[in-house]
Amino acid sequence: MTVTLELNSAAAESSTRRALSDISLAVAKCKKIVVVTGAGISCSCGIPDFRSSDGLYALVKQQYPDVVLKGRDLFDASLFRDSTSTSVFYTFISQLKRSIDSATPAPTHRFIKTLDAKRKLLRSYTQNIDGLEERVGLCGSSSQEAKASGKGKSKLKLKEVKNVQLHGDIHRVRCTYCSANFPCTDEHLEMFNNGVPPDCPECSTRSSARVARSARALKIGTLRPAIVLYDEPHPLGDDIGTIQTSDIGRKPDMLIIMGTSLKVHGLKKLVKDFAKAVHASADVSPGSSPKPTKSWQGKVVFVNKTAPGSEWADIIDYHVAGETDKWTDRVIADWKKMRPSDWEVQKTLVLEGEETGFKVVKELAGAAKGKGKAVKGKRKPDIENIIPDDVFSADISTDHPKSIASAPSSPSKRRQSASHYSDVESSPRKKHAAKFASDFERLQVSERGLLFGDATNSPSKVPGTDDFVMGELEPPKPKMRRGRAATVSTKQQADVIPRSKSVGKARMDCVEIPARRRAGRAL
Repeated sequence: MTVTLELNSAAAESSTRRALSDISLAVAKCKKIVVVTGAGISCSCGIPDFRSSDGLYALVKQQYPDVVLKGRDLFDASLFRDSTSTSVFYTFISQLKRSIDSATPAPTHRFIKTLDAKRKLLRSYTQNIDGLEERVGLCGSSSQEAKASGKGKSKLKLKEVKNVQLHGDIHRVRCTYCSANFPCTDEHLEMFNNGVPPDCPECSTRSSARVARSARALKIGTLRPAIVLYDEPHPLGDDIGTIQTSDIGRKPDMLIIMGTSLKVHGLKKLVKDFAKAVHASADVSPGSSPKPTKSWQGKVVFVNKTAPGSEWADIIDYHVAGETDKWTDRVIADWKKMRPSDWEVQKTLVLEGEETGFKVVKELAGAAKGKGKAVKGKRKPDIENIIPDDVFSADISTDHPKSIASAPSSPSKRRQSASHYSDVESSPRKKHAAKFASDFERLQVSERGLLFGDATNSPSKVPGTDDFVMGELEPPKPKMRRGRAATVSTKQQADVIPRSKSVGKARMDCVEIPARRRAGRAL
């Protein structure tokens, strides 16, 4: 259920004042805030909105009653079908562009920039075409800095874009034929004021080049303001969809909607998707740990003079009725009171001379952050890996007295040596290789070749020489059979050998007797 808070009655009612303070605390504590803005945040800059009684729709109908029936018709893509409505559109846009050029950013624009400077802004989505967010330092999706120069599918540098312009930028013009994009200059405004669109220089250059080589001339398109009208696709629609999907996946913890009536269908879907993600960040799933939900997390705040419709009852948590500039100033004031450490400024002083004194060369806002968190930065030069003169006796402490102040918390992150060039404190494989190299160096040059020589074919060693021989090869010893025969004494062996000889002689005599008988028969 949406809770309505009257900003003007905050001083009188304590409950309203307490609720507004809780919202300010939520802004100060949240880290992934999504901001959605409309034309209402630029009203204090002198730029009219669209749907109010003195807005652009009423102004268009008053100036051109015979051309349009409703003011919205002048911002519909169908106006290009008629030359009269097209001429009126160009004239009206040139006048609007000149009023925007004379405007200055409002406190609401600076508030969004403050969220980005404090690293709390996840992304800003705006319906405005005035480009005032870019003047305060937020890179817009229509700016040249956000254009991708590679050959990939994406036309934008997604990480560089901080402000997504849902309806384009009035400060740029694009071709109706080749979609080339150019900055809007005074020459373009003069032609727009007369109701005549200028020709596209890109198309003209290509057509002239073809005519010069006797080829057929190409069609030349005209330039129009690079804003997105009703019933017209966004030229960067795919990239904007990718950015939105990425931001929803990063789980935003707060959604702030300012200065819009939430009537456009595309914006309504975008707000509902982000509101669902914000509410999901505050819910505790059944399988999660029983950690209590933070009270300031998961809020959807709507700041506008008019109340939202009934369809937003279960989506918007708080409706702050009032001007956006007044509410943002209150949030900044409460933020400074409740969390003054976020606004501390660290200054770096450099002594230039006795007469000039100190000079501020750097300022860091909110330097003291976190409890026990290491500050990211460059490594100190006193702990660089410098090759010492003697790697086996390296002592960094003598050359660099400012060594590591404290050991890292993790043993794997501790420095094993003052220099990673030392072989003594390196891995076991390197130690073994270093020991083998040192032993090899001690050998004479003539002795190194004998390490892989053939000792069996080498000549006999001459007395008095110092030839290095690894060893002599001995003939292999006969294998002894294990058994009872292996335990026979020497005397028994002497008796067995003659016996075997006598037995062999007797066998020979037996062979000779049959041979003699055969010889006698033959005679």
